Amino acid sequence: MDKDSVNRPNIIGGSEVGVAISVDMDKNVVHQTNSLFWDTKGSDILGATSLPLYGAFVSEESCQLFGDVSGKKMLEIGCGSGQSLQYLGERNASELWGTDISENQIEKTRQHLTACGLSAQLICSPMEDKCGIPEDYFDFVYSVYAIGWTTDLEGTFCRIASYLKKDGVFIFSWSHPIHKCVAAEDNMLVFKKSYFDESWYSVSLGESTLTLSDRKLSTYINALSKAGFVIEQMLEQSDVEILQSCDDNNDFANKAKMLPVTFVIKARKL
Repeated sequence: MDKDSVNRPNIIGGSEVGVAISVDMDKNVVHQTNSLFWDTKGSDILGATSLPLYGAFVSEESCQLFGDVSGKKMLEIGCGSGQSLQYLGERNASELWGTDISENQIEKTRQHLTACGLSAQLICSPMEDKCGIPEDYFDFVYSVYAIGWTTDLEGTFCRIASYLKKDGVFIFSWSHPIHKCVAAEDNMLVFKKSYFDESWYSVSLGESTLTLSDRKLSTYINALSKAGFVIEQMLEQSDVEILQSCDDNNDFANKAKMLPVTFVIKARKL
């Protein structure tokens, strides 16, 4: 990827993390960069987001998007360290499957589930690629703060649709794009980038590097429609009870009172 001369601040999680360098998107290089990031320092730097949380200030316990999962076949895209699979396995899902781009994360998931007395079919692969996952098989496919790493959103959604049974449900969460544009500065919220800017960028965090693109909400919605999904529910509000438990001096929580920092979509395969 050739770096150009355009630098801009970037926001990950609740804070500005330095300068993002605009890059040309090369699928293979992005996969190599991001798999290395998660193999080495990803969880340490960004932490882990897992059910019952969909991300900052949004919880399955309050919104109940899954409902009763007993006897259901579940596939997680971007299984991380396995806590979300554990959450659903302990609620009597009949089968657990997970994919992740990182071999290290897959191994963490395997070890974690084994310690919890659970098992899963785990596959290390980019979410865009065909990797042996059965088609027309799953009741639920879900992704907690992972879908935004894809290099091919439309292709990924079409592949996810192929995994689901007819009327199967796809649930995913990601950082809200407006949150990625706005930073707290001198007790004010200040726009740092254009909402419409979907260019790819690279960020160095310590000795690690990650590569991302911030997509508009309409990009996600249109890609879902093109893949044959109908949206049943979209959440972008912050959970009041979670916000109330935060310190008054928590800048991230105060920001979440003013604008959405996480969004969640529940869609059904037609």
